[in-house]
Amino acid sequence: MVEIRTAQDGDLPAMLDIYNDIILTTTAVWHSDPHTLQMRQEWFNLKKELGHPVFVAIEEGEVVGFSTIGPFRPWHGYRFTVENSVYVAASHRGKGIAKLLMPPLINSAKELNLHAIVAGIEATNDASIELHKKFGFVEVAHFKEVGYKFDKWLDLKFLELILE
Repeated sequence: MVEIRTAQDGDLPAMLDIYNDIILTTTAVWHSDPHTLQMRQEWFNLKKELGHPVFVAIEEGEVVGFSTIGPFRPWHGYRFTVENSVYVAASHRGKGIAKLLMPPLINSAKELNLHAIVAGIEATNDASIELHKKFGFVEVAHFKEVGYKFDKWLDLKFLELILE
């Protein structure tokens, strides 16, 4: 059984492992170099400072995924819009864990009186696009060849959920 809970400092090494694997093996994150534990700690501290939740999925005592929201753009006019992120360990993808990590994000955004959640997804990531659509996100933009990774140009889709 998978438990979803608020992330704690002790979860950071496992979250880092998941994130670095995604950096090195997928186009879900457009970084090229793995992150350090210090970078993850700074990221986590900023999340706490901004009041943006981070959730983890725990299975048999192991962190197998995480999700969060964060600023969409740094300007004041965007303060009611956030961008979401959902990451699942390679060994646990396709088991419905991402579906469990989405509702707490959406509920938290509503509790924070936010207006919209945006998801930036590499255009061929059908699993992530379908996941977001199941939660009411709609595609609002498709940017051609705005990213580059693994020696190829990548398209970016934006999906958006307006919160009630």
